[in-house]
Amino acid sequence: MKIGIATRTLLLVSAVMALASCATPPPQTYDGLELVPNTRFGQVYRRPGVDLSSYHAFGLMHCQVAFRKNWLRDQNNSSLNFSSRVTQKDVDRIKDKLGAECDKTFRAALEQAPPYPLVDKFSDGEHVVVLRPAIINLDIAAPDVMTAGRQRNYTTDAGEMTLLLEALDGTTGEILLRVVDKRRDSNSTRLQWTNSVTNRADAQRILNSWAKQFREGLDEVTGSAPE
Repeated sequence: MKIGIATRTLLLVSAVMALASCATPPPQTYDGLELVPNTRFGQVYRRPGVDLSSYHAFGLMHCQVAFRKNWLRDQNNSSLNFSSRVTQKDVDRIKDKLGAECDKTFRAALEQAPPYPLVDKFSDGEHVVVLRPAIINLDIAAPDVMTAGRQRNYTTDAGEMTLLLEALDGTTGEILLRVVDKRRDSNSTRLQWTNSVTNRADAQRILNSWAKQFREGLDEVTGSAPE
């Protein structure tokens, strides 16, 4: 499952962007998953005949994070202050922190009472569902960069990001379920100071909402809350 992560992420981003651009989601994906109507998320696709209640435990892979295409270039082109330009180091720092928060939030959702069994090793785990979360198309309107001088960024929109969550069979690696959900931070009619603290709080609200909906949906598709 660790082979070609970067290439696979790029291909999935392209596929998700194509799905998101459709006014009506296609009834079936390129890999044979079928659209599930009336779900909590924007789009949910499931492999026909899959029964998650037959699995005995769950594994959680590290959350991958990918910015919107050309985000770094666009941010620096719109900045008049050279000292406030976003660097690749800033990008990597944001991705690492957001990925870690995503991991922690989804793990907490699985561990809340009554908890689901979690395993850390699942390369050949029979009856284990491996969850593979990713945040794609991340678009932060006013990133807080590490500058020597004091700087304030104001915006009415913190940005947006899309959850791409897949559930895989722990033995075969076959994708059983795919969730795609785009969220935008609520707009404000007044300018607000945006920094690393407010950006983190905005992102955490979205992560909490995703994790809550995921746990509620998991309880439903497995038949009942775990014992």
